[in-house]
Amino acid sequence: VVATRTSGEMDKPLISHHLVDSDGSLAEAPREVPKVGILGSGDFARSLATRLVGSGFSVVVGSRNPKRTAGLFPSAAQVTLQEEAVGSPEVIFVAMFREHYSTLCGLSDQLAGKILVDVSNPTQQEHLRHHESNAEYLASLFPTCTVVKAFNVISAWTLQAGPRDGNRQVPICSDQPEAKRTILELAQAMGFTPVDMGSLASAREVEAMPLRLLPGWKVPALLALGLFVFFYTYNFIRDVLQPYLQEGKNKFYQLPVSVVNTTLPCVAYVLLSLVYLPGVVAAALQLRRGTKYRRFPDWLDHWLQHRKQMGLLSFFCAALHALYSFCLPLRRSHRYELVNQAVKQVLTNKSHLWIEEEVWRMEIYLSVGVLALGTLSLLAVTSLPSIANSLNWREFSFVQSTLGFVSLVLSTLHTLTYGWTRAFEESRYKFYLPPTFTLTLLVPCVVILAKGLFLLPCFSRRLSKIRRGWEKDGAVKFTLPVGCALAQKTSHV
Repeated sequence: VVATRTSGEMDKPLISHHLVDSDGSLAEAPREVPKVGILGSGDFARSLATRLVGSGFSVVVGSRNPKRTAGLFPSAAQVTLQEEAVGSPEVIFVAMFREHYSTLCGLSDQLAGKILVDVSNPTQQEHLRHHESNAEYLASLFPTCTVVKAFNVISAWTLQAGPRDGNRQVPICSDQPEAKRTILELAQAMGFTPVDMGSLASAREVEAMPLRLLPGWKVPALLALGLFVFFYTYNFIRDVLQPYLQEGKNKFYQLPVSVVNTTLPCVAYVLLSLVYLPGVVAAALQLRRGTKYRRFPDWLDHWLQHRKQMGLLSFFCAALHALYSFCLPLRRSHRYELVNQAVKQVLTNKSHLWIEEEVWRMEIYLSVGVLALGTLSLLAVTSLPSIANSLNWREFSFVQSTLGFVSLVLSTLHTLTYGWTRAFEESRYKFYLPPTFTLTLLVPCVVILAKGLFLLPCFSRRLSKIRRGWEKDGAVKFTLPVGCALAQKTSHV
């Protein structure tokens, strides 16, 4: 079959002559390398120049003292005076502090019509003192330029190491869409993921991002610290203060290791139960309301959002508890106790001490504890973004929900085998205070019983229907705009 060529594109050769070298091999057509300017010679400017050169850009750096700073930049970057650096590039990065912006006012005519990329960050005091962002201040100094806020959340180390070793997202905002699009494409060429934050009015919010210190961890960290202080004080009163006041025994040496090791599992156990308690409360609210379309209270909504952080803190405390437990036999006090026990055994003429119940209790206690820590470790690992992104929603939900509940049950069994029958012994109630493990069992047992209650068909079916859109009233009413033929319309769900 002979195909007839049509006019136009089909008449052109498949390989352009401009792409063939004299020796017949393929070669890329020459293209103009985009040029980017940088004003500043600090650490960020040097890292930015390194990244731009590695991404295929031609970089010219403007410095007040180019001879002194030329050796700090890549050899491919041209370091010159500021007046010469702003001549040819259309995109210029302003890599200097806010108080130095005024030194560039002499370059206003040369910067007219160019894109200025502000990469600066204010300090906490400067952010509170100034009502306008650094980018807006720069725009007020150079009204003939287009200012774009970008790359302020990227550290100098990330620029040098590449986006694979740091955060990839780059928030970008500007009042000019074309200028913003240019910087978006530049960020993509550098290997980053640009995020459009809107107009330059968002620059103050973008500049506040690097000032936040773990914003999602504040409440969980304070909660964990509060639990630790409470249980540490409670254990100190029972295990150290009570023997000292009533029996004259000095056990203050237990404060650094033993009391801490008794406190850590309490904090980990309660935090883990608090991860799954808001889900129980949310399900109870949905059953009571008969709908899923009403918002949860703010306190419950915030509680649900902090579950990941509480779970990771629970794993941290559990891991510390395991390490402290391994260190217990290494203490000098533990060796003295073993020697004293051996001497007492000799004095009482007992050659064999073996309590079958205690042996089995400790074996089960340790085994269940290892299993609980293992499942909790799996929950912590799947919370990492790199692992979570490789799982589909059903897999992630299975690990975080099902295995998480299994971890809570195993932790409960670990606590119960530790307590065994001690909750029923009168001698365990020191200063009329119950043993610590009985306090930790309150919240987890409520969660486990509620979870088991929701598994009953009468509750599970109704809850499943509600989460699929069913409502107790059986209908949702929509009010049509005035002027329509029908005033109201009822849609049955």
